[in-house]
Amino acid sequence: MWPANRAISATTITLWAWSDSRVQVAVNGESEIALPASTARFVFSARSDVGSVRKVNEDSFLAQAPVFLVADGMGGHARGDAASQTVIRVFDEHIEQGVPSTPERILDAIHSSNDAVRDLSSAEDYGTAVSGTTLAGIAFVDAGDDIGFHWMAFNIGDSRVYTWDGRTLVQLSVDHSAVQEMVDAGLITLRDAEQHPERNVITRAIGADEFVDSDVWLLPATGRHSFLICSDGLTKEIDTAEIARLLAAHDGATDEDGTGIADVLVDAAIARGGRDNVTVVFVESALGSSPEDSGNTHDRAGGVHEHLEETKPRS
Repeated sequence: MWPANRAISATTITLWAWSDSRVQVAVNGESEIALPASTARFVFSARSDVGSVRKVNEDSFLAQAPVFLVADGMGGHARGDAASQTVIRVFDEHIEQGVPSTPERILDAIHSSNDAVRDLSSAEDYGTAVSGTTLAGIAFVDAGDDIGFHWMAFNIGDSRVYTWDGRTLVQLSVDHSAVQEMVDAGLITLRDAEQHPERNVITRAIGADEFVDSDVWLLPATGRHSFLICSDGLTKEIDTAEIARLLAAHDGATDEDGTGIADVLVDAAIARGGRDNVTVVFVESALGSSPEDSGNTHDRAGGVHEHLEETKPRS
C-alpha cells in the first residue's frame, strides 16, 4: 500500500558483500524523480541476510532510484562476494542517481560489470576458480521521445524479477540454468527441477565469458507498478504461491508500523531453513497519478500483464 501523506525523501542504499555472518542489512526507503510533466515516485524495501548455513554473504544489492538490483556471487567460485560487490560498484559509478537513466547506459553498466568481474580472475583461472555473479534488476529509463518512460528489466543467471499486481505474482525473468533448459525441453517438470541435482548450475553469469548475454524487457512506466527482485536463496525455500500470499498479507513495500516486506520474506526463507544467502528488493512505483489514489490492487494490474504478453526477451 502506498503510504498516504508521507514526505518523499531521497534514500540511497548500497550493500557491499559482507563476510561477518552477524551483519544483516535492511532498508525501507522512499524517493522521487522529477519529470517534465509529472513525478515518478518510488517506495522500496530491501534486505540481505547470510542465512542459517553459510558463513559468508555473497549477495549484494543496490536500491537507489533509478536502479534496483540484486547480484548473487557464484557459490563455490573464487571471490563470489567480491564479484557481486563489483557489480554494485560499477552500477553506482555508471548510473546517475535521482534522474531517469537510458537503456544504453544500463547495457553499458552491465557490460562494464562483466569486464570488471573478469578482472578479478587471472588468465590461469578456470572452472570454479573464475569469479562470477548473477544479476537481476529493474531501471527507470527514458527510452526516447517516441517511446517515453519505461521500466527496463534485465537478467543474467538465476536471480529473478517478478511483477506483482496486488493479486498475482508473475515471474518476468527467465532463469539461465541447466534445469530451466531441461524444463523448456520437456525433459523434466517444474516440480522435478526443484529437487534436481543440477538445480544450482547456471548457464550464464557476469564474469563467466568475455561477452555477457543479458535478457532485457521494456515495460511502460505509466501508472502503478510493483516488482520483486530476489536471489535464489528466497525461491529455494519458498514457492511462488507462498511468496504471493505473504505479499498480499502485507499489502505493499512497508506496513503502517514500518515493517518492510523484504524483512517478512527474508525471515520466512530463514525460518524454512535458510540454506543460502537471501536477498530481496521490493519496489512500488507511481507515475502520472497521485500516490494517495486508492485501488492499487485493481488499477495496477492492467498495464503490466497485458504488455508482458507482447514482450519477448532479447539478447
